[in-house]
Amino acid sequence: MDRHVYNTVILSDLHLGAETSRAREATRVLKENRFERLILLGDIFADLNFARLTKEHWKFLGYIRKLSNPKRNIEVVWVEGNHDHGLANIMSHLVGVRVYDNYVWEYGDLRHVAIHGHQFDGFQVNRLQLSRWGTSLYLQLQKMDFKSKPIARMIDRLNTRWLRMSPKVAGGALTYARHLEAERVFCGHTHEALHVEQNGISYYNSGAWVGSRLTYLTIDEEGVRIHEYNEHEQRQRLDDRDTGEERSEADSALADFADESGLSEDVEYESVSG
Repeated sequence: MDRHVYNTVILSDLHLGAETSRAREATRVLKENRFERLILLGDIFADLNFARLTKEHWKFLGYIRKLSNPKRNIEVVWVEGNHDHGLANIMSHLVGVRVYDNYVWEYGDLRHVAIHGHQFDGFQVNRLQLSRWGTSLYLQLQKMDFKSKPIARMIDRLNTRWLRMSPKVAGGALTYARHLEAERVFCGHTHEALHVEQNGISYYNSGAWVGSRLTYLTIDEEGVRIHEYNEHEQRQRLDDRDTGEERSEADSALADFADESGLSEDVEYESVSG
């Protein structure tokens, strides 16, 4: 039986290059779903240092490149986040997708807009240099953290609560959507999956792929839904498949990415670091 086809899948805040990035799980979600459009809603990278990327991180990028092949008829959209800033030209070449500041599309007689959300976070806008210093410190702490990364996860939660980013970003996004006459607006940035309705406008946050709660959004004729990745259920699905086939698909995607982008699959990747 054919799997359900979504109009759009949205995920954000993978922070590739960070120790806490759950790239393997994100790749599995993309493989397990069918969709006409994929929106990567910002902060796909932790910073500009590609030397931090692991093999699983490169596999995720390889699969994105595979999805962006015109033969697949899938629209892949990358909306720039504050951590992605400066990567637009590199990403367009590496994974074959266009990078936007924001993205607007029509579906089901409704206007939708996707924007990462840092634009509505006064701390990010007014204290850019301090924010970058904080990111660098955060990545260093991850290296010293324990295996399950409790320190990094705690800092991430405290950061969101201390800055009260969720209501700030939601409020700014709703105002922005009203200005664009959009009925639905989608953001990332806060790492907290959320749905808010105000004056006929729906705000959704796609959450993140660095904490214990891994979430993404889907859009179809039934509306918008927040999904939470369930590792136990996912393992059961994968047990029904030949693990050799799964591994072969991942390695093939990575090899295709290396061939088409002109990069080596192994240590030479680190020469891209900035």
